[in-house]
Amino acid sequence: MTAAVSGADLAEAVSNYAYDSVMDSDRDAAWVKPELILDICRFLRNDPSQAYDLLSSVTAVDYVEFFDVVYHLTSISRNASTVLKVRLYGREALSLSSVTSVWAGADLQEREVYDLLGVSFDGHPNLKRMLTWEGFQGHPLRRDYLEPPLPYTWPHGG
Repeated sequence: MTAAVSGADLAEAVSNYAYDSVMDSDRDAAWVKPELILDICRFLRNDPSQAYDLLSSVTAVDYVEFFDVVYHLTSISRNASTVLKVRLYGREALSLSSVTSVWAGADLQEREVYDLLGVSFDGHPNLKRMLTWEGFQGHPLRRDYLEPPLPYTWPHGG
């Protein structure tokens, strides 16, 4: 069985690598500064004590006031998995560095997040729509796509 690395443990490892890079953590995930995501992902893949060689998934969640981009990482050699997140505030011009240079498997997943939620990935080799057509207006998985967003209260106070 794969061991789940807690958000607190991940936050500690990332903080030891890049001081003041962690924004928050809980038992399930660690949130890092958006501008450091590419560097932190390289560290998590290349450092032997981390060795997260598999990006299981990249997705995003629209909480109306902000978006969380969620990375599920797996270390095959350590038989461990963890969750890394980045919080992006606002609704316009959302942008984050692509991690396709770290894990090639991010390619289609980042395109899907871009297409359906409107988060752009800087440095992506082929960032274009994949489920909707070029010229499609909007991003269909956004909470405000068809009507005004419902009020949402973040359950963890943040």
